[in-house]
Amino acid sequence: SHSLAKTARMAAIRAAREEEPGGGLAEFIGERILHEALRFAIIPGMNSGMSAAERGRRFCVAPMMRHSHRAARAWWRLLCPPALLYTEMLAADAVLRGGRLRRESPETHSPVALQLGGCDPRKIAQAAKAGEQAGFAEINLNCGCPSQRVQRAEFGAALMNRPRVVADAVRAMKSAVCVPVTVKCRIAVDHMDPVAGLNNFAAAVQDAGADALIVHARKAWLSGLNPAQNRGVPPLDHARVRKLKADFPGLRIVVNGGLQSVADARRELAFADGAMLGRAVARNPMLLAEAAARIFGQEKILSRREALERGLALAMAAPPREWRRALAPLAGLALGMKNARAFRRALAERNPAEILSRPQSLFPLFPAAALADGHA
Repeated sequence: SHSLAKTARMAAIRAAREEEPGGGLAEFIGERILHEALRFAIIPGMNSGMSAAERGRRFCVAPMMRHSHRAARAWWRLLCPPALLYTEMLAADAVLRGGRLRRESPETHSPVALQLGGCDPRKIAQAAKAGEQAGFAEINLNCGCPSQRVQRAEFGAALMNRPRVVADAVRAMKSAVCVPVTVKCRIAVDHMDPVAGLNNFAAAVQDAGADALIVHARKAWLSGLNPAQNRGVPPLDHARVRKLKADFPGLRIVVNGGLQSVADARRELAFADGAMLGRAVARNPMLLAEAAARIFGQEKILSRREALERGLALAMAAPPREWRRALAPLAGLALGMKNARAFRRALAERNPAEILSRPQSLFPLFPAAALADGHA
């Protein structure tokens, strides 16, 4: 209601001005978080000759429908400043019609890669140019989505059967933008040979000038399996991706699919140039804090309590219509905790204005040890 929204706003203002007993939340509320905590385009201690996208590709977060939205990315950025984050897939036609890029603006949480869907190289290049102008650090072409809706539009995983079209799209984008251009694909589709088929596809994108190829280490079945099944039913074949890197040493290869932990990512980094996690991060966002330490070498990382505080602060800074969406990613903080179900239920069922008017009411749902320390 209007009165609850007003109460939440007033609580944010009070918290920004005065320290509340036992909370620590006040220090991070208000515009200060936007001006001081979100400046991560430069990653200390890493090769300054590389772009932020290239550095961040060592550990990146996959494009995921209903997960990789702007509010989630802004919070993920606080947990792992160097990581490269991807948008949900945006159709090139939708980008060219306007509106979507403004809502996805990466200005406060770069580096962010814009993932595009399409099959018309000219339109894809125009959308890529719009993405670069909007501040995205990389443009990625989706050649891995197996959904029926995407297939009807003749893009996504179906493009693995049309490597010449993909190559033309990569060339068009490289001519239109200065930021890196990458492609995301599967190891094969349907009955395609995952050796010859993937090698032909990789050769096409490499010859076209792609800066990296991100490979989901599963086949995609364009009929018979829905998108969720395509993420789990086809067997994983990380060895095929490793062999691809051996066969194409000059092409940057990022491994995706089935990686559940930072340890999994580190294992694949022995063979590839980067590792991409998706739903594992959505389920357990503290993986990002662990990656900040174990992959990017950051000495100071956020505890679980600090992650909660900053997530609440970002939600308070958002427009009221975005509050529920901004709060939803925080549910993963309780993974494995005694009161995880109660915490998730509170975020899902309580009025967001109630939560943000009394944010510290969430803290008792966490065990004290989890609030004191955090990324284990």
